Amino acid sequence: MAGLRTAAPAPIACAPAPLAAEEARLLLRALADPIRLQVIEALGGGERCVCDLTADLGLAQSKLSFHLKVLKDAGLLADRQEGRWIYYRLRPEALDDLRAWLVTLGAQCGRPASPCS
Repeated sequence: MAGLRTAAPAPIACAPAPLAAEEARLLLRALADPIRLQVIEALGGGERCVCDLTADLGLAQSKLSFHLKVLKDAGLLADRQEGRWIYYRLRPEALDDLRAWLVTLGAQCGRPASPCS
């Protein structure tokens, strides 16, 4: 029919490069601390201000700041500043990368060993 436009084909999204073992170790190391895991769980519901995290987790701001820095340096968190407050949120792509790495690891772990000679 005249005058109708067809939609251009959607671009094909490139699959992200698989997470390297060292990157996975960095993420797992950051998640291994109980306080950092509490921070991750607190951010699981969405973005939070440092002042709220400090109150909810019962931590001194200096201690919380240290753990937030570790998580951010590992690539698990993003932040933004609004006025004098800093808001933190999880980076879902980092969690997706770690999940994909674990799925791959799980898929390979069932292979039998090669016979010894």
